[in-house]
Amino acid sequence: MEAEHILVLGNVNVDLVMGEVDGWPAVGTEVILPRSEMRAGGSAGNTALALAGLRVPHRLVASVGTDMMGDWLAGCFDDAYSTWIAMDGATTLTVGIVHRGGDRAFFTTTGHLAVAGVEDLLAHVPGAPAGNAYAIISGGFLMPEIERETSALIAALQARGWTVAIDPGWPPAGWTVQTRDRMRTWLAEADIALINAEEAKGIAATDTLDAAIALLRPDSASDRILVVKSGAEGALVMQRDETIAVEAPTVEVIDTVGAGDTFNACFLSVLARGGSLREAGEGGVRAASSAISTFPRRYDL
Repeated sequence: MEAEHILVLGNVNVDLVMGEVDGWPAVGTEVILPRSEMRAGGSAGNTALALAGLRVPHRLVASVGTDMMGDWLAGCFDDAYSTWIAMDGATTLTVGIVHRGGDRAFFTTTGHLAVAGVEDLLAHVPGAPAGNAYAIISGGFLMPEIERETSALIAALQARGWTVAIDPGWPPAGWTVQTRDRMRTWLAEADIALINAEEAKGIAATDTLDAAIALLRPDSASDRILVVKSGAEGALVMQRDETIAVEAPTVEVIDTVGAGDTFNACFLSVLARGGSLREAGEGGVRAASSAISTFPRRYDL
């Protein structure tokens, strides 16, 4: 079997995506929606599904609940590339409401993500294979135990030879002093940070993206990489004194759920095969644009 040069850790849960709505309805009313889809989701789940769609060998290490939804969820992934940790209790469920134009809001239950821990994951993490090997920690802000121990997880993965990327997502409590401090610590510890523009502004406590980037971009003496994903405006990839701007194609958006995770999957897969930062950024934008504009989803490059 081909070596698995990408390791995916983090949140996998059931997504029920429904839409479109044009503004929130009044309490107590009922709304008929034209489309719904139940699918495997979560940031780590979306990344692994995109890697499978791109036919990239990888290793997903994640937890599920012990209910029937956990069985269904695990069955959505390729057994050859998945390692599951069973957590007693219900599987986490997210309901995503798509608004006109593609924006969305999420409602997420606690479920199995509330109890998954770092030691559970590390018990199943192999040493990195020879060559370019990347581990991504996704959705940590939705997993309290992982959030508390992310620094330890980053260090453990690096000790096993992995180049570590992080995409913790949006903290449910918002950008408090504590969540900003934690994220800035992880930015200093991880090799690659994959965040979106709104997250960048939240971390930096500023209303402008330029100001956020000025504060967050890695030092010119560091090899660390910062990627800021900006949806229809594409992405910025930064390392040392270089800033690579990648434009996104114009597409008809169906829904944007998992767009950033799809970008992450392709970005890391291009780096794993020896591609340049520009090639990785361009590939990530193309794959994300394909995913958000197709139903069922495709991951075209």
